[in-house]
Amino acid sequence: MAIAFTVPSLIKERKYPFIVTLSVLLICFSILLFTNTTPYPLFLYYSSLTSPHPSYPTTPSLPILPSQNDTSMFRWTLCKGSVALDYIPCLDNLKAIKALKSRRHMEHRERHCPDPTPRCLVPLPTGYRIPLPWPKSRDMVWYDNVPHPKLVEYKKDQNWVRKSGDYLVFPGGGTQFKEGVTSYIEFIEKTLPAIKWGRHVRVILDVGCGVASFGGYLLDRNVITMSFAPKDEHEAQIQFALERGIPATLSVIGTQRLTFPDNAYDLIHCARCRVHWDADGGKPLLELNRIIRPGGFFVWSATPVYRDDERDQNIWKAVTALTKSMCWKVVAKTVDSSGIGLVIYQKPVSPSCYEKHKENNLPLCEQKDWKNSSWYAPLSSCVSLLPVDSMGNLLPWPMPWPKRLSSKPPSLTSESGAEEMFYEDTKRWSALVSDVYLKELAINWSSVRNVMDMNARYGGFAAALIDLPAWVMNVIPINVPDTLSIIFDRGLIGIYHDWCESFNTYPRTYDLVHSSFLFRDHSQRCDAVDVVVEMDRILRPGGYVLIQDTMEMIKKLSPILQSLNWSLTLYEDQFLVGKKGFWRPTIGETKL
Repeated sequence: MAIAFTVPSLIKERKYPFIVTLSVLLICFSILLFTNTTPYPLFLYYSSLTSPHPSYPTTPSLPILPSQNDTSMFRWTLCKGSVALDYIPCLDNLKAIKALKSRRHMEHRERHCPDPTPRCLVPLPTGYRIPLPWPKSRDMVWYDNVPHPKLVEYKKDQNWVRKSGDYLVFPGGGTQFKEGVTSYIEFIEKTLPAIKWGRHVRVILDVGCGVASFGGYLLDRNVITMSFAPKDEHEAQIQFALERGIPATLSVIGTQRLTFPDNAYDLIHCARCRVHWDADGGKPLLELNRIIRPGGFFVWSATPVYRDDERDQNIWKAVTALTKSMCWKVVAKTVDSSGIGLVIYQKPVSPSCYEKHKENNLPLCEQKDWKNSSWYAPLSSCVSLLPVDSMGNLLPWPMPWPKRLSSKPPSLTSESGAEEMFYEDTKRWSALVSDVYLKELAINWSSVRNVMDMNARYGGFAAALIDLPAWVMNVIPINVPDTLSIIFDRGLIGIYHDWCESFNTYPRTYDLVHSSFLFRDHSQRCDAVDVVVEMDRILRPGGYVLIQDTMEMIKKLSPILQSLNWSLTLYEDQFLVGKKGFWRPTIGETKL
């Protein structure tokens, strides 16, 4: 006969010895549990290793990392000043900018990083809310998230952007898009069918992009565009682009190289981008020549192409002489029904023209000059040589998209084992993303549009996300092997960066920031606190950080992230997920 005992019955029957014994056991169990030597309490610890066949729940539910580390040493203050809401440390260093001897070549728009790196937190705009989801965000965003009305007024006749109630609306117009950006894109391909948007031409650069409508609408054609413009030339244009969910970065063609590898882009586009291509001996156009791949195109839609006044014709003559000395060939020149004209140049695929280059004024670069090194490197005055492999053979154009994503990249080294390593990396990331990242982690992927991979290697993480409605900015740190050319060969975009400094983007512009062993690799170079502050700056409220690292590094990062009031989860002792909320400090001092 089974006998059931309940606590009330035991009390009623006055079985006090049993109650005393039970109480002692509970106290002992509690002491054992909370004094456990593992980093986190056992009942909050999770690992799929406990089950040989882990389940994949539709809605991931992971334990929240306990806040048992001391976070009292981290006390934060808000950034102050007129640029606090949109603060970019390396572009808003007013002291350094005021000390410049010249602004002739846009030096004041280049990077001037403060020392030491600021550790303040960027405030939120009043009324900030979670951004609209893609693809709705391409056409409209919350005005309170980017409350900058000057561009609306300045470009009201060109249909870039307009304000409508609580929204900023982007109709798809532009300075050169008189009949709309879709018509303009079709006009380019009709002018030169060899472009084949999304098949032959996959990766392009849009110089002086405005609000990036050109790149935004090309996404429908499987073209990914790196749109860029300097900060404050037209108020918050890059911030508008990123808020819309369109790839973009802050940059300028000034005195230094763009932070891209040689021979990277299939096509470069400039629609009235306000760059003086023939300035300073033609250095700006020589920089484009450096980053266009052989056989790639430069589409220049500007008044010197189709206007006859003296100023425009003088510019046209200067650019014509310059492009001829660079061995570029005009493959198309036309005017559309609205009166807008463009010219399309093509970079050579053969060195035959260069062999006659002694007759020209521009010298050929020495081999050491065209190595992939563009971080704080000055612009060159020479013509880049065509890339060759270790056997001296010219590198071919990548496979048509989407085959190029998984094919052997033309720029992959021919060293023994390199090809096997590339394919193994692709396979590993495909499995990790499909089996863990998308199914096991506490991330709402439907809310993720703008993604940054802080340590991208071959771009395997981005390649594994290719079927999601998201894009990835692949970052190659300057202190690791240079694989950025491989990323472009795969039909992806990326950039060089030093994570000991601030990144060239506005605050609140990414939904997810991914770091795979970045902190381990940078532990001797950068202070982890500075890197976390930068992650907090660029991440949107409601966004995620996904950190894969050693358990030792995760223990160091956890109290920093917890001091920012982020919710944290841990998976398999190596994947740390942090979700940023709307918390901002009110009073206190930075005490680090």
